[in-house]
Amino acid sequence: SGGLLRLPLGLSHNIRPEDIATGRCFSASWLRGRGMPPTYKLLKLTAGKGFGAVLDRISPATAGWNGHNASGWKADILAANGFDERMGYGGEDRELGERLENAGVRGKRIRHRVTCLHLDHPRGYVDPQVRAANLEIRRETRRTRRTRTGHGIAQL
Repeated sequence: SGGLLRLPLGLSHNIRPEDIATGRCFSASWLRGRGMPPTYKLLKLTAGKGFGAVLDRISPATAGWNGHNASGWKADILAANGFDERMGYGGEDRELGERLENAGVRGKRIRHRVTCLHLDHPRGYVDPQVRAANLEIRRETRRTRRTRTGHGIAQL
């Protein structure tokens, strides 16, 4: 999985389409000049490919499937039947990744070489009951070592 750098709300509101198109918003110094607090996580933007690869190798974080910055082969995702459509927000990306892992698909840890900037926003869609139901689906996926959902792309 790739990396994620969460931006503060104020900075998120001030990023314009041209900042993205030109790539300047991916500069640590540009972000710092606009209010990004100092954090070791800025290394994800400054490490470069060589040092980033070293950081990825020594990072204690495991490779996982996160919706913010993950990709996969179409054939693998179709074999898993895509996202489980019973799930709402909160873990649906992780559950797909668990099914892929159960099928033998292994992720790559590239968090210091491929980084996504996350623009902060309100999360009015978070529902504790939906999250609880999602956790139960994930537990079942792990318990049964399921590789395919019966509630995915093929059923649409």
